Amino acid sequence: MVFRNVRYHHRYFVNGEYYHDEDLFDYTEAVNEYRRSFPSKSDVMENTPDPAVREMLVHMEKAGCETCFDRFDSQKPHCSFGIAGVCCRNCNIGPCRITRKSRRGVCGADADLIVARNLLRWVAAGVAAHGARGREIMLALKAAGEGTLDMPVLGAEKLKKSAAQLGIATEGKTVGQLAAEVADILLEDLSRTVPAEHKILNAFATKERIDKWKELDILPIGAYHEVFEALHRTTTGTDGDWKNVMKQFLRCGLAFAWTSVLGSSIAMDSLFGLPRRSRVKANLGALREGYVNIAVHGHSPLLVSEIVKQGRNDEFIRLAREKGALGIRFYGICCSGLSAMYRYGGVIPLSNAMGAELVLGTGALDLWVADVQDVFPSVMDVAKCFKTTVVTTSDSGRLPGAEHYGYDHHHSNLTETRNLARTIVKRAIESFGQRRGVPVFVPQCEVEAEIGFSVEYIMNRFGGVEKIADALKSGKIRGVVNLVGCNNPRVMYEKAITDVAQKLIENNILVLTNGCASFPLLKMGYCSVGTLEKAGKELRGFLQPDLPPVWHMGECLDNARASAFFRVLADAVGKDIKDMPFAFASPEWSNEKGVAAALGFRLLGINSYHSVYPPVLGSEKVMKFLFEDTKETLGSVMVVEVDPGKLADRIIADINRKRKELMWN
Repeated sequence: MVFRNVRYHHRYFVNGEYYHDEDLFDYTEAVNEYRRSFPSKSDVMENTPDPAVREMLVHMEKAGCETCFDRFDSQKPHCSFGIAGVCCRNCNIGPCRITRKSRRGVCGADADLIVARNLLRWVAAGVAAHGARGREIMLALKAAGEGTLDMPVLGAEKLKKSAAQLGIATEGKTVGQLAAEVADILLEDLSRTVPAEHKILNAFATKERIDKWKELDILPIGAYHEVFEALHRTTTGTDGDWKNVMKQFLRCGLAFAWTSVLGSSIAMDSLFGLPRRSRVKANLGALREGYVNIAVHGHSPLLVSEIVKQGRNDEFIRLAREKGALGIRFYGICCSGLSAMYRYGGVIPLSNAMGAELVLGTGALDLWVADVQDVFPSVMDVAKCFKTTVVTTSDSGRLPGAEHYGYDHHHSNLTETRNLARTIVKRAIESFGQRRGVPVFVPQCEVEAEIGFSVEYIMNRFGGVEKIADALKSGKIRGVVNLVGCNNPRVMYEKAITDVAQKLIENNILVLTNGCASFPLLKMGYCSVGTLEKAGKELRGFLQPDLPPVWHMGECLDNARASAFFRVLADAVGKDIKDMPFAFASPEWSNEKGVAAALGFRLLGINSYHSVYPPVLGSEKVMKFLFEDTKETLGSVMVVEVDPGKLADRIIADINRKRKELMWN
């Protein structure tokens, strides 16, 4: 969908004189055209690719249970000002919105400034979201290293390698000492206030990119500071220059990528260990009646890791059987589930955040563990219908009506991790006993998927990166796309992701995936070797006999694995990342972290591709900045096409153009 630029003439009165604006952008037609593309619940029921989702939507409707798709329909028509990004609520003079009648807010802010400020606040929230959940793991890594948290540091090799890259002397030091020192650096980059070198960025980014970011004056001081500064400059009567606001937008993007994502990833891999290549059952058909069924949902795997460990303890399995259960089983929703899945095995992936209500609607879950982020308040309504006990574990993520067993605001009770986990598993067993007679409806849809692809595994599997680099140069692999992101009812649920993946692999493009977008790829078989028959001849030949066309790299934080893979491939062929046939795609993105993730890859010089517009349609200048101008400064742009088939075509064309520029066949 290409929006027409509709203009109108407008007279406005300033200091006793009328001024005539010959070139004022009218966003209303573009917004109306965009809104017409939004699917209805009935469209989703007819067209979503997963038959289990269709069955559950029918089941929930018959049971009288509301879902996010019902609520999306009830919001229509969606607010024009919100979609365009021209509503300002940053002070109590307003709220103000830009219309034909009123081209500026009370303070004088125009559409460009309002749109830019709103976007900056979004990306700042994304930095805070991943940074906050990462901080918990950094604190845990430090506590484990110092011996105050009784938890083993399982990723010793990753820890040692990261320590060396960060300039820490490793000789003669214990794993505990290195864990504490690495954690201190990660926490320093997170919270720095006194201007100094950002250590993670300088240790892991390429010289070409660092020089470019320095030239643009967008190097961050620290994640906390850039969020602090973003809120500061978007408050009442501060930064009135939309270009300067977008400069801070880029700084926040770097803070997100190098602290909130990579810093958090280092802490997680060091504490919990690297993923293990393995097979897992996926989708709702993997639910089993008769067991104490525990779902883990959210983004903070610290307490989840101990819950899974305790749930496999003979003591609790015996207790479950005494209550009449066959045993204890774990299921994954969103990223806590994915993190546990690829590290511990036996944690079955069921759904992304958007489908959580459908999972609860099966009636098969005894306990739902909710930590932070992408846990919608509506889960409480569905849980109540099916008598599922909901437990929250973070002071940042409370739910009215849920039981709470978790860390306090100061994380002063980290040492209670084991006891908290034991309490939660006991509560699950009690809930199993209390839920006898609750009707269960489980669609019989189940597949087997390959998971656990890390850079370390890939290097070991191929004996280095040279074979993959040669395949990329020769065209056996025409390009590599990181296909990730959230889900969004603005597009057909999960179909945009699978449609894009299908076209990419048909055209011999290797796909990496993580986070919520990975669930439809898991459920629809794209992470299975059996799906090689859907791939192009050259890609299929390279991956046979035992590699799927989509490599599952983990949770949303594991975008760090994709960017690391891009780096090793670029280094192997002696090129800058920005010149390589790579792409980042999040067709169904929906939240602040999604804005930040896409920006993080564009800052590397890699285009980002989407089927959902950001709230910028009210500003020609901000749209031009995102969709055109950053090609000159960063070497990349944001591409939006609401038709996923056309979006995939654009990705393929851009990858082929990159190959032509590299003079690869």
